[in-house]
Amino acid sequence: MKPVELSKEKQEQLNEIQKKILTRQGYRLVGNHSAVKICEWTKKSLRGEGNCYKCTFYGIRSHQCLQMTTSMFCASRCKFCWRGQKAPVGKEWYGPIDSPEHIINHSIEEHLKLLIGFKSNKKASENKKEELKDIRHVALSLTGEPITYPLINEILDGFHKRRISTFLVTNAQFPEQIEKIKKATQLYLSIDAPTKEKLKTIDRPLFDDYWERMNKCLDLLSTRKYRTCIRLTMINKENMDNYTEYAKLIHRGSPDFIELKSYMWVGESQKYYKVENMPYMEMMKEFTKKLLEYLPEYEYLSRHEPSRAILLGKKSLNKKHWINFPKFFDLIESGEDFEAVDYCSENMEPNK
Repeated sequence: MKPVELSKEKQEQLNEIQKKILTRQGYRLVGNHSAVKICEWTKKSLRGEGNCYKCTFYGIRSHQCLQMTTSMFCASRCKFCWRGQKAPVGKEWYGPIDSPEHIINHSIEEHLKLLIGFKSNKKASENKKEELKDIRHVALSLTGEPITYPLINEILDGFHKRRISTFLVTNAQFPEQIEKIKKATQLYLSIDAPTKEKLKTIDRPLFDDYWERMNKCLDLLSTRKYRTCIRLTMINKENMDNYTEYAKLIHRGSPDFIELKSYMWVGESQKYYKVENMPYMEMMKEFTKKLLEYLPEYEYLSRHEPSRAILLGKKSLNKKHWINFPKFFDLIESGEDFEAVDYCSENMEPNK
């Protein structure tokens, strides 16, 4: 992806807009184009109030998870996004490119600064207060589209060298970036609708060829050897139908896992939806049951009630949905080829 250089004045204007909006809402900017924010589940974990679905599904401990992005611009304006349009939308990279080391080091630094108040929090265990300093996982899925960062492959490598696992989430509009990813602990594609017309209505993409781009991303996903996942954000009375079309897209991408998550009526999304658009868990279960009728090679694995999230996986994985983190990093360090099944586990093995 060739960067498009803007004038210094234009870059500064963009940064000032981002800084005012993002900082006010709890974000911390890192360098020219990255950002960090503390997830509510990180706080809950520290207070002993449970962990997010990533712990239940994969063994990731929320109080040791860094939530960040390497790029704050996005090529979609999804109506269900609770974050809203806090940063510019765009089709290609522009401006300076910060180094992976700068981003990693300062993202961790800003993350820990945001958690400094927990030092005096009586609800937080002393053990977790110490563990939070040791980041073991990064979710590249905050705001914007992290995969557009031109050095995305290098930053994934940088995290892995620190034995920090990586979940990279993309809205399936940049196939050229997916194609160059060598290794990620788990790569996500967000597929928000089963048809071209409905995707345009929900995601409001910038690209005219958004449907072709999404399908190209699905084709590439099917060729990845590391763990892959398709995420479906379910919106009642909007996209909870057309099981056959969803199944076609899922078959095309052939992910190891499928996450079905309920739309949550919060933040900026309230401008476009009503509270009844938020499906209850029973609705999620019913949709999942019907979808599985069209996906005979997949099976139900787990659910996380507080997040209204359900996990499906390929039957060929024999219900091994947890991640063997030590094995993953050993495989990375070996330099040898490996597949998703090589670091899937039948037991929860937290990345401590």
